[in-house]
Amino acid sequence: MLTPGEPHSPRATPRCRPIATRPTRLRAAAAASLVALAVAAAWPAPALAGAQRYEPMSDAVRAALAAAVLDRSPPEPRFASLHEKVDWLAEMSWRLPARHKPTHRERIEFLQMVRYEAQRAGLDPQLVLGLIQVESGFRRHAISSAGARGYMQVMPFWTQVIGDGDPSTLFDARTNLRFGCAILRHYLDIERGDLFRALGRYNGSLGRPEYPNAVLAAWKRWSYEGRVEPVRQVEAPARPAVALPPYEPPRAALAGVR
Repeated sequence: MLTPGEPHSPRATPRCRPIATRPTRLRAAAAASLVALAVAAAWPAPALAGAQRYEPMSDAVRAALAAAVLDRSPPEPRFASLHEKVDWLAEMSWRLPARHKPTHRERIEFLQMVRYEAQRAGLDPQLVLGLIQVESGFRRHAISSAGARGYMQVMPFWTQVIGDGDPSTLFDARTNLRFGCAILRHYLDIERGDLFRALGRYNGSLGRPEYPNAVLAAWKRWSYEGRVEPVRQVEAPARPAVALPPYEPPRAALAGVR
């Protein structure tokens, strides 16, 4: 026990740890949550998709598919008119998730690539958009539990079969769309146009209805009716005035007049 005037020693006065207030704890928890979300956003998110399965194919089919994916023509999608181009891009643009396509330029470039690659493979662009929504949710770097990659969840083995053997190229937007559209076209040809079965093959779930039904429902949500192009009212040009000669009655009518 200390006597008056005796200096305090370190052992004499116990140190008290500061007590964190509730707002401080809440701020710390919120900061930790934001850090966790940032890490999760930076890491490629798993995609809820199946996996294409390798199936033996003839050399001719393999060569045709390889030629299809290696062609690097400029992506110029077809439109019936300038009005349809502006209307389709505007209509599809606002439907894209802003989280993965935040800028106008990103959305337009992506839509033009999708339309071009779909048309090139003889597919409906709205069908491809619906498939991408189901496969990856429009996440460019999505990876499924089976290892499928990118927008259209292409399995890496396809790069060995018809590509250059580098699976990392499947994260390139145009390469992924090119592979995905070519593969779906290949399955449609195998199934003789049966889209339901072709989608089952694409997802590696042939014979089960869940995946084809999901894509078909998404396709319907991406449907495009198109607006009637306004008709321009064109006025007919005014006809130039023609000077007429003065009227003269026929001579026979004047014969009896004196």
